[in-house]
Amino acid sequence: MKAGFWVAPEGEDAAMTVMPIGAEPPLRARKLNFLATSSAEEMIRRCCATAMLLPEIADALDVQRADAPGRLFDITDFPDDDRTLITETLGEGEVAGIAALGNGITAQMQEAVMAGVWRIRFTDAEDRLVADYVEVASIPAAVRQACSALPAAIEHGPAPAGAMNVMPVLTEIQDRVARYREGDPAHVITFSLFPMSPEDMAFLQTTLGAGPVQLTSRGYGTCRVVATGARNVWSVQFFNAMDTIILDTLEICDIPSVAVAAEEDFRDSATRLREIEEAYFK
Repeated sequence: MKAGFWVAPEGEDAAMTVMPIGAEPPLRARKLNFLATSSAEEMIRRCCATAMLLPEIADALDVQRADAPGRLFDITDFPDDDRTLITETLGEGEVAGIAALGNGITAQMQEAVMAGVWRIRFTDAEDRLVADYVEVASIPAAVRQACSALPAAIEHGPAPAGAMNVMPVLTEIQDRVARYREGDPAHVITFSLFPMSPEDMAFLQTTLGAGPVQLTSRGYGTCRVVATGARNVWSVQFFNAMDTIILDTLEICDIPSVAVAAEEDFRDSATRLREIEEAYFK
């Protein structure tokens, strides 16, 4: 893989591994739609909690706005069959990731096939389940919570030997971070537009540091979105089928748009979820 701004530290390649929800293969990889099987039909008859939850999620999607806080549905205490059925019904969409919170708690996030619907599992340092939620939101609240304590100030020493452009880049980042206000459009720094030596990149990585959120979007190709250790500064990298970086950027913004559900996604997802409910749960 061609090196870019964000490179996993030596021995920590697993840092970008998206933690799946459950041990089952991805829903999209299965040849049969689980909901159309006889096993699902029997499970649906037993799982009253799921049948009651789906219209509530659809109602939340009807009124959700992209810039508004989301709505959480606590399924931690649902029976195991219900939680399994919810996993099967929601499926796995394009975006997944992890967010490191305080006290050793990690949020494992998977967007459903219905954009704007998320499954969020909170686990402790021993990987034991702490809480399990379905969330309707443009991005899970755990992402913003994890980034809320990041510093806005960026401190660094003198440029290293061999540096070319890192100091002007850091000045630009500092200026944009200081001026950024919620709702402002993203400011994008594209590394392919000017030369950066290995010394530049190493100094930039060390200065910004690694943040608490890592997301992967697998829409048209793969995009990896990683929070740096500076508030509102994100590494956004696009990869081709050979896992080679084809676009390497930093974005100064709230959350990069590639990982965020849009306004129209909520209405489309509400319609799709009601179609699933009508076809299989009534």
